Amino acid sequence: MTTTIKRRLPEIIAAGPGRTGSTWLHRVLEGHLDLPYDIKETRFFTHFYYKGIDWYARHFRYATGDRKIAEIGTYFFSPEAPERIKTHIPDCRIITTVRDPVDRLYSTFKLLVHLAEVRRGTFDEALNSLSSKAKDNRYAFHFKVWFETFGRENVLVTTYDELRAAPQSYVDRVTDFIGIERISMAEKSHLSNETNSFARAPKSRKLARKASRLRARLRGHQAYGVLNLLAHLGVWEFCGGRGELFPPLTPEQDARLRAHYLPEVEALEEMLMVDLSAWKKPRERRRSVERTVVGAGLLRVAAMGILGGLLALGMIQTAVSPTNPWDSLTSQSEPFYRL
Repeated sequence: MTTTIKRRLPEIIAAGPGRTGSTWLHRVLEGHLDLPYDIKETRFFTHFYYKGIDWYARHFRYATGDRKIAEIGTYFFSPEAPERIKTHIPDCRIITTVRDPVDRLYSTFKLLVHLAEVRRGTFDEALNSLSSKAKDNRYAFHFKVWFETFGRENVLVTTYDELRAAPQSYVDRVTDFIGIERISMAEKSHLSNETNSFARAPKSRKLARKASRLRARLRGHQAYGVLNLLAHLGVWEFCGGRGELFPPLTPEQDARLRAHYLPEVEALEEMLMVDLSAWKKPRERRRSVERTVVGAGLLRVAAMGILGGLLALGMIQTAVSPTNPWDSLTSQSEPFYRL
């Protein structure tokens, strides 16, 4: 006598793209949905589709049906993923988050260096070797496919800007779309609402490459316990980091990339009928605007206190300086656009 096992599959998939806070969203939703067991994303509809739907369903074997089932992945730019998902989950609802294409590209570059998928070198040198998929920020082009496959009403479009600036509003939109009770971000204050960042390149590219291959093998065998243990012990960070610091993009690089992606940004604006003018502004100009808005009030208050202190110490003459007090700020000082 054979026993039929009911296959449980997600009804919601957050399709990415990558480098847009998907790990943070996964942590927020943990305990409120049934997510893949012991791992954040399965990569089934891209890397492991050949293993078959039962391999994928095994990730949700502990789902009881009392909560909705979901996966937080990075399928957005895959040309095959929409149709594959539609084949197995016809009524699936899709969540997407778009990010400033220049910021996302540089963050992707750092990830690929961390994984030893590109050779060490300057960002400009690496751009020539990056795959078209790695450089893909054709949001409007891919949204057209997702909308046509699942219906516009079944695809939620959010922005990384909203995630960083107003995380509660962002999460409310997500939970309302999923159809679950809202989650108070006051109870999730320990979570940092930014992408997993990489400050340094690998000290040894050979070691980083071996670690990357081992991770892929462990994923393929669903050996997530080992994968997570090694992460907890700092093995992946040890293999993929400890090298030189990643420099920020130069103003020239930033301006060149913004000019390159301008048609894509304008196409997305037209498709979604939203204002994405912030994505068109060169980074240096954007910093200047942010500093003026954020710092003006603080400078007025601080100036009085500093002046009083300097007068009391008799140091007013030596304290006078033409130096801009904001010059000491670095790109790491700016929480909103940190890569």
